[in-house]
Amino acid sequence: MVGKRPTISDIAKAAGVSTGAVSYALNNRPGVSEPTRRRIMDIADRLGWVPSSAARSLSDGRANAIGLVVDRPARVIGVEPYFMQLISGIQGALAGGPTSLLLQVTDNSAAELAAYRRWWGERRVDGVLLVDLVQNDPRVELVQELRLPAVVLGEPVVPELPCVWTDDEPAVEEVLEYLVALGHRRIVRVAGPTKFVHTQTRSRAFTTAAARLNLPDARVVHADYSDEAAARVTRRVLTSGTVPTALVFDNDVMAVSALGVAHELGLSVPEQLSLVAWDDSALCRLVRPALSAVRRPIAERGAAAVRLLLDVINGAPPDQVKTSDPELVPRSSTSHPPS
Repeated sequence: MVGKRPTISDIAKAAGVSTGAVSYALNNRPGVSEPTRRRIMDIADRLGWVPSSAARSLSDGRANAIGLVVDRPARVIGVEPYFMQLISGIQGALAGGPTSLLLQVTDNSAAELAAYRRWWGERRVDGVLLVDLVQNDPRVELVQELRLPAVVLGEPVVPELPCVWTDDEPAVEEVLEYLVALGHRRIVRVAGPTKFVHTQTRSRAFTTAAARLNLPDARVVHADYSDEAAARVTRRVLTSGTVPTALVFDNDVMAVSALGVAHELGLSVPEQLSLVAWDDSALCRLVRPALSAVRRPIAERGAAAVRLLLDVINGAPPDQVKTSDPELVPRSSTSHPPS
């Protein structure tokens, strides 16, 4: 049953022992053999049970909080506008209500999984939002095992879990068609890490559209969303092999970094090189030339995810919510390629 928290009785049933034996084992008291104690502790850990004095004080069993773990390097989060827009949407949906947001940044998958177990076991959250879905994502199995209510912010690739998603494929096609209409044939997409489902979705759309538009020199390279990695990749792309006339980036930070590299190499934007960013934060409008960008409904996505999660916590069936579509916003960083 969704929302049911593990109890000593659940552990006893799974271990095939009495609740008294479980109590002895969990409190490190004599009365059970060492192998039984270890088995009980392993089952308690698997079910996500930990002692919580705070939870015992809650009369209705509700934490009145939802959790969000961002498993990205802190240096990337510090300059990434996407998450600030997402949190803005989340907080907007929570404003005026009893529920708060519990946010944690981790630097590896194991730490993220441990955070979910701890939060649920200590009854610190009523549900969680999952971002940056990867193939065979271990979080999916974990939240199902713990019966932890969860909503995915990403494509509907896990039928068992509710999700809020934005269809990026038409936007990728629109960007390529726009650049081709300007006359570009050599186009490179600087994407995020390959492990993310949304990266794979955009790359697949890019490759398919490039084939349809007969762009044999179009290709995808990868960075980690940071300005440093984007600068290295952009510098390599612009100084070796077939030099592109247009670059498309998976976030704003990388596009702004590429603008600096272009200036460093003496390339004029957009006369010699066109740039297109993703997400369209204030960064795109503040730099010169202002960056053409794909505007996505990020705050809308965060708010929709909160509403869906609260519904699931209250017993509603899983659902898949699609946001409004992204749109290309042309600005001064795109023009015709050099003849």
